[in-house]
Amino acid sequence: MVNGARLWQRLQTLAQHGARADGGVDRPALSLIEAEAKRTLIAWAAEAGMTARTDALGNLFLRREGREDLPPLLIGSHIDSQPTGGKYDGAYGVLAALEAVPEVPRRPVEVVAWTNEEGSRFAPGMMGSAAFAGARDIAEILACRDADGVTVEQALAETFAALPDLPIGTMGGPVHAYLEPHIEQGVVLEQAGLSLGIVTGLQGKRTFAVTIQGEAAHAGTAPRATRRDALLAAARAATALDALTGDPADIARFTIGRFVVSPNAPSVVPDRVQFSIDLRHPDGDALRRLGDALAAAIATAAAPCTALTEELSTAWPSLFDAGLRADLARLAGDAAMPLLSMAGHDARFLAALCPTAMIFIPCAAGVTHHPAESITPEHALAGAQLTAAAIELWSR
Repeated sequence: MVNGARLWQRLQTLAQHGARADGGVDRPALSLIEAEAKRTLIAWAAEAGMTARTDALGNLFLRREGREDLPPLLIGSHIDSQPTGGKYDGAYGVLAALEAVPEVPRRPVEVVAWTNEEGSRFAPGMMGSAAFAGARDIAEILACRDADGVTVEQALAETFAALPDLPIGTMGGPVHAYLEPHIEQGVVLEQAGLSLGIVTGLQGKRTFAVTIQGEAAHAGTAPRATRRDALLAAARAATALDALTGDPADIARFTIGRFVVSPNAPSVVPDRVQFSIDLRHPDGDALRRLGDALAAAIATAAAPCTALTEELSTAWPSLFDAGLRADLARLAGDAAMPLLSMAGHDARFLAALCPTAMIFIPCAAGVTHHPAESITPEHALAGAQLTAAAIELWSR
């Protein structure tokens, strides 16, 4: 039986791993802080008689054996956060799943915490689920570096060393179905006065890394007419992209979330700027058209500087399994509504591997990736109860 008080207390306890003074959470992927959070999860699972293992990319699996040797039902989300994250993004899905696992299911049930969903330390995100589903090459992922030059491979070694008793199993394997409970990260459920959402699918997402190359010069002596100022070129490019991706209905989502200036000295004209692009749209054709137009717009706006635009990841819009969605809607009744996810989730990659579904619960004012991120104990319980009902149905 789902224990709402225990679920709520565990959410607050897990948030202490990486707790910020402002009430938020900073728990980078594959950090020692995240390793300690995993240790806490493993201990809670052990109390419930579940076993733990990891894999080559640090995905954590907490397993309840079934009465029959069948492909497992996989349920969970992630526990890494943004640097200024909240307590519930990702973590709610893992802890709701842990709370919902029955004592004696017919088929095995595994609670999963995927590696680097957020992509804030290592880009792009969703590395663990992408590799598990065979969508990305593990060697390529291991070579990725964070802002300090640390590779995923090095960070994994530190994580494994911090959890020496955690068995390292093989990557992937057959899965019966996947369910991801999550906070909505939007305002649709709150405005509708409903406690549950049955996610129909995910809007598409393309990410890019842009490098503007100019020429360093003395801020006092170089005439402005002859400068190749990479910062001003990048600013012109950002303005051009904002206009390119704008639409009257405000459907497209365009974000430059990272901006790095070199040499970043007060009296030197910048010679190099690197920035990120996060482009999202629920329509695949629109996403393709807008994404394909970025490089030319950047190059034109950045002149006389040069521009290199590299696509890091592409995830086209996707729909979740109709049968699982119908099951969830029937189990939830009038408390739920169908809705599209405007944020990306690990479920995107699992949907190509097995029948996949998502459950949303409301978050206050849609605030997320922020210390003010907030949910209620009642909504947390409702999501966990629906998760438990789905497990009972799908593990038969």
